[in-house]
Amino acid sequence: MSTIADVAARAGVSKATASRALTGNGYVSDETRQRVADAARDLSYVAHSSATSLATGRTQTVGVVMPPVDRWFFAELLAGIQESLFALDYDLSLYGVPEGSDTRERLFEHVLPRRRFDGILAVGIQPSARELERLQRTGRPLVSVGPYSSGSGSSSVSIDDTDAARIATEHLIELGHTAIAFVGGTTDAEAQSYGDARRLAGYRGALQAAGLADHARIVGATPTMPGGYAAAAGLLGDRRNRPTAIVGVCDEAAIGAVIAARRLGIAVPSELSVVGIDDHEHAEMFSLTTIGQSPREQGHEAVRLLSRRMTCPDDPPEHVAAASALVIRSSTAPPR
Repeated sequence: MSTIADVAARAGVSKATASRALTGNGYVSDETRQRVADAARDLSYVAHSSATSLATGRTQTVGVVMPPVDRWFFAELLAGIQESLFALDYDLSLYGVPEGSDTRERLFEHVLPRRRFDGILAVGIQPSARELERLQRTGRPLVSVGPYSSGSGSSSVSIDDTDAARIATEHLIELGHTAIAFVGGTTDAEAQSYGDARRLAGYRGALQAAGLADHARIVGATPTMPGGYAAAAGLLGDRRNRPTAIVGVCDEAAIGAVIAARRLGIAVPSELSVVGIDDHEHAEMFSLTTIGQSPREQGHEAVRLLSRRMTCPDDPPEHVAAASALVIRSSTAPPR
């Protein structure tokens, strides 16, 4: 295996000059830089990451903190982050830990402050634990992805979750529905994520504006297909009091509601309209009307912002409002 000394000897320069030429850390003439690069290529030399870190002060590694990636949104977001980081020759260290867990507390209190990262991407940060503020105290370039971002002092990417749920609910109201339930929310502030709370607020706001605040029905459920199915099955089992429409806190919950309706012999959309949020990869298969967003693109955008923060740390923070729009399919219709 070739060493930096071999490259330097072949290029006719000192080891220090060869190192500067390959790392870009310090001045080297263009002619010398090219001669060293040619020697490294001829010898199939690859710089050891530890040596590069010592020479440049950088680890070429980004820490990524997010909830467990067993949900579609986080898996897609991570795919976008990884694609962009690899394109920049960066590695990532992933910490996928549940919100509110002891493991997550240890991560923020002990692990992250001691790790050497060139930057941090934080996904789904919870304000109740002051997580973003704790990450900012590490002094590393930071970008957050999710609703708790505007005015936080760090660059960020997010959709407006409140507006997303408001638009979804208003779509049903415009179709003529008045008995509209929200599946996936919870009144337990301790158990509810910040983003889900914003979506619940958007649903309530739309009903309030339409004079339907007294008709609000919120059925707690985990934001998954089984969670949405279980909640909707209980909600729809009461024929006299069942709603004519459902807003899912996310597409997984909405798809679960569609499946529950079909199992109960309730036709969608002629007897029940269902709308979700996210435009999940299965939304088209279930003809689900939804509020579309692209988590993969948000991952790309987050890396772009982080790269800028790492290059120009004194620039003011940026907030990118990710695109979202109503996608009408065939799961919604006027009430019968």
